[in-house]
Amino acid sequence: MSSESTIEDNNSRRTFLSGATCALFALGGAGLATPYVLSWKPSARAKAAGAPISVDLRKIPAGTMRVEEWRGLPIYIIKRTEEMLNSYQGLDDELRNPESDDEQQPEYAKNTHRSIKPEVLVLEGICTHLGCTPKFRPNKNEADFTGFFCPCHGSKFDFAGRVYKGVPAPTNLKVPPHYYADDNTLVIGTDGKDTA
Repeated sequence: MSSESTIEDNNSRRTFLSGATCALFALGGAGLATPYVLSWKPSARAKAAGAPISVDLRKIPAGTMRVEEWRGLPIYIIKRTEEMLNSYQGLDDELRNPESDDEQQPEYAKNTHRSIKPEVLVLEGICTHLGCTPKFRPNKNEADFTGFFCPCHGSKFDFAGRVYKGVPAPTNLKVPPHYYADDNTLVIGTDGKDTA
């Protein structure tokens, strides 16, 4: 056996061992990186928590409120009566932001009713002061007030979720994205533009 063939055999072995070592390191690196990269993706539970929810409006009687949960937030769905709709007409002088100029609602809810359909109001049930849960006051109480009242610090909102002047809450209650899949099905969590 010549020294040239021995050198060639040694070079071939080195090349093979170097390649095999590099391949093993690459596989090991991929094996270690895979769980890390997969941890960036939200879990099925997290996806479900942020997924849109559907509400059957036939199950909500007129003049009442139903509370659903979306993304860990209480969502108020109020089926307003004609009396409720009339109750907030002419309140502009008493309200902090009667035109809803802030970014508390999608563009399609920037109207007097702050809703797509006047009779159905959809709000995040979180006071904009310190995150308390305002109470639904459908009937006049001893203070002659109807709407939403936050008992923690006294913030008041009308039946369109607009905040009164002189209370701690700085902005109107927030309107989440929503749309109607049909006349009786409200979908909360998306405005329907990204659905096929």
